[in-house]
Amino acid sequence: MRFQLTDDQRAVRDGTRELLARRFDDEALRAAVAAPRLDRRLWRELGRAGFFALRLPEADGGVGLGLPEAVLVFEEAGRALLPGPLVATHLAAGAVPGAATGETVVAAVDGPLVEWLAEADLVRGDASGAVPLRSVDPLTPLHRVPAPGRPDPVAALLTAAEQLGTAARVGELAVQHARTREQFGRPVGAFQAVKHLCAEMLVRTETARAAVYAAAVTADPADIATARLLADEAAVRGARDCLQVHGGMGFTWECSVHLHLKRAWVRSRRGGGGAEGEELLAADLVA
Repeated sequence: MRFQLTDDQRAVRDGTRELLARRFDDEALRAAVAAPRLDRRLWRELGRAGFFALRLPEADGGVGLGLPEAVLVFEEAGRALLPGPLVATHLAAGAVPGAATGETVVAAVDGPLVEWLAEADLVRGDASGAVPLRSVDPLTPLHRVPAPGRPDPVAALLTAAEQLGTAARVGELAVQHARTREQFGRPVGAFQAVKHLCAEMLVRTETARAAVYAAAVTADPADIATARLLADEAAVRGARDCLQVHGGMGFTWECSVHLHLKRAWVRSRRGGGGAEGEELLAADLVA
């Protein structure tokens, strides 16, 4: 199976990257970390760009594209560390008034942790008894719910796409640093241990990419579970290895690497990941 993107798919990906580079650059990321509140203006701009209505039919006011295009868009959101309940609002488009246009922010109870519960206009699922938690990621406020809902397979796939975006981005950051940072008169990328870290990051990212893109085509629950497990590993291990390449400076607030790691940790706890994905995949293999 070949996964060459069409011209239209490249345009969707590139357009999303350009929008996020313009509206959520490093300066905006730092401002969001300093004051972690949902940017409603950005949310509405995403709505106007079709981010949430991407898979709605054109007859219903949507863009009329499919799951592969949604995966490309969410991969770009993961690269940019875009905050907010993006997956939940995207899935609510067409069912919740205002979700498609970004006027309504939707959170979802699809696992033990609920993101952005306090700032959502609507919550899908039973959020009664939710308890606020101190999140490791400053850009993802969390609540724990006593009765977690069932994860949506599409939500798991879009989360995998976000993780893929993080995996790709931290790989780029590691290579960039390895080429420019010098020790003992040589770029640190000249040392074999650093080369191995960067090579392993690339292999994990491209393996996850193939699985995520394939799952977007088949929409098979087992394929989605596989993609999610590989993408979670690529994001978390990639961010950790990127920290190793950066050394001590990777832990500083001036460097975004630790923010990618923290977001990857939080995403990996969403519904459909971890043990849930392993059990689903094991059941499919046994069957």
